[in-house]
Amino acid sequence: MSDGYYSSKKTDDICEDVCGQQGPRAALNMSRLRCIFNGFDLKTSIFILVLIPTCVFGIYLHGQKISYFLRPLWESPPRPFHEIPHYYHENMSMESLCRLHGWGIRESPRRVYDAVLFSNEVDILTIRWNELYPYVTQFVLLESNSTFTGLPKPLIFSGNRDKFKFIEPRLTYGMLGGRFHRGENPFVEEAYQRVALDQLLRIAGIEEDDLLIMSDVDEIPSAHTINLLRWCDDIPPVLHLQLKNYLYSFEFFLDNKSWRASVHRYKSKTKYAHYRQTDILLSDAGWHCSFCFRRISEFIFKMKAYSHYDRVRFSHYLDPKRIQEVICKGADLFDMLPEEYTFKDIIGKLGPIPRSYSGVHLPAFLLNNADSYRYLLPGNCRRESG
Repeated sequence: MSDGYYSSKKTDDICEDVCGQQGPRAALNMSRLRCIFNGFDLKTSIFILVLIPTCVFGIYLHGQKISYFLRPLWESPPRPFHEIPHYYHENMSMESLCRLHGWGIRESPRRVYDAVLFSNEVDILTIRWNELYPYVTQFVLLESNSTFTGLPKPLIFSGNRDKFKFIEPRLTYGMLGGRFHRGENPFVEEAYQRVALDQLLRIAGIEEDDLLIMSDVDEIPSAHTINLLRWCDDIPPVLHLQLKNYLYSFEFFLDNKSWRASVHRYKSKTKYAHYRQTDILLSDAGWHCSFCFRRISEFIFKMKAYSHYDRVRFSHYLDPKRIQEVICKGADLFDMLPEEYTFKDIIGKLGPIPRSYSGVHLPAFLLNNADSYRYLLPGNCRRESG
């Protein structure tokens, strides 16, 4: 008997000899797989067989959340804005206000054009136009019979035009036929409509150095902000407006990070856009009330119609009962994590939005007509089915 340690345990000839074997590739591959699994007992094998499908299913359900949570690892935050302090008090003269901002005062105010693409936000448009009415020279509205996602859409503004008789003498209205390219990136259709809005502005008579407000219907500049900018001299040629961010109503205050609304001193080369166009941001300049609808049907329409329709990942997201529950909780309609760039900000915004019980410094028309717009005020989360 030879010296040394001896094991009588049977060896697996397949595992022992497979590397040196010559033969068909398929047979060798099967042999290697048998070698791999030879060391696993039954419990381990069952665990792996359960774990892998569970992980795949979990990624299918929550992959978007995982991606958003890890966003700080793969995307850097945008460069910070240069934020201009904003001063206002109703008892101050316009000359004093302009001087506080470091600007001069004009002999006469600039003309103001307010231009929007319209989808279905009748109530918010009413509040917006009443807020801006004293200071806007011309209201410019473009409506299409197509959503950004290529779905046919009724001409909702045209059907409700009687509600806006108060601005009719100052209204330039345009209707644009949709291209109905189903499956196309919705931002292409959105850009197509914004180009058409440029042409409509020229038809409305806009001229050099007129003020042009570029914002979505639900991004509402405050009246005193627009009055300040039309009276003050030497304002920046382009500046973004920092708006208070609300979701579903003025009960759910999210943050102060809405910045896409902008005001331009119009030039012949000015193009209507909804992206970052300057580093200058005027602080506390109005309100952004996103998904602020009276009827559940309007929520469903927008979820299917706007450029981020891909966020509707499952059909049950459009269930009216679910939508109503989400609204009253202050949760996210699309079950998404916060769109932030640091883990601190993401974690800080996890969960429903805390309720706000303040109705201070909201649009005057809203408060003067509170009985008609009660659903937009704190404590009134229930919506009509519609």
